[in-house]
Amino acid sequence: MTATRALLAQGAIPTVEDAAQAADISRTTAYRYFPNQRALLAAVRPEIEQNSLLPDPAPSDPRTRLELVMRECVRITQEWEPELRASLRLSLEPGVGEPSPLRRGRAIGWIEDALAPLRESRPHIDVHRLAIAIRSATGIESFIWLVDVAELTRTDAAETLCRTAQALLAQSLDSPPSPPSAPAP
Repeated sequence: MTATRALLAQGAIPTVEDAAQAADISRTTAYRYFPNQRALLAAVRPEIEQNSLLPDPAPSDPRTRLELVMRECVRITQEWEPELRASLRLSLEPGVGEPSPLRRGRAIGWIEDALAPLRESRPHIDVHRLAIAIRSATGIESFIWLVDVAELTRTDAAETLCRTAQALLAQSLDSPPSPPSAPAP
C-alpha cells in the first residue's frame, strides 16, 4: 500500500503489477491481497467504498449534515491532495478514455446523503442538482484554484469550500418553489 501511495503521488494510477514491482514483491503475492486494481486503490484509499460520510446516528438538520460531510470531504482532499492532483492531471489528458478509479463522483452521493432530509421537507428542491452544484464548487478542482491561483493557505481554502457549500444550501433553502409550468398545447 505504501508503494501504491507513492506511485499515486507521482501521477500514476498503478495496477496491481505496478504496485508489486514498486514494493519489490511478487505479483502472485500482490494478487493474493488485491485481486484487481479497484481492490488495491480501495485498500489504499478506503473512502472509495463508503456510501456515507455521516456518523451513525446522523443529525436531521441538512445544514449540520452538510457541514459534517464537507469537513470530511475537505479532510480527504487535503490528505490525498498529491494523489488527487495527479488523478485530475491524468483525467485532463487527451485520449485517456475511462476515468480513473479515484475520480468516480462519490462526493456527489455523499453530498446527496447529507441533503436527503430536504426530499421530504423541501420537495421543490432538486437534491441531486444541488449536490452537483455544491460538488462543482467544493472539489479538488476548486481547492487547487484557491491554493494555486488565489494563493490562499490550505486552511483558508478548506474554510472557503465549506462556506461555499453552506451558501449554496442557504440559497436553495431561501428560494421559493417554482410555479408549476403550464401544460404544453
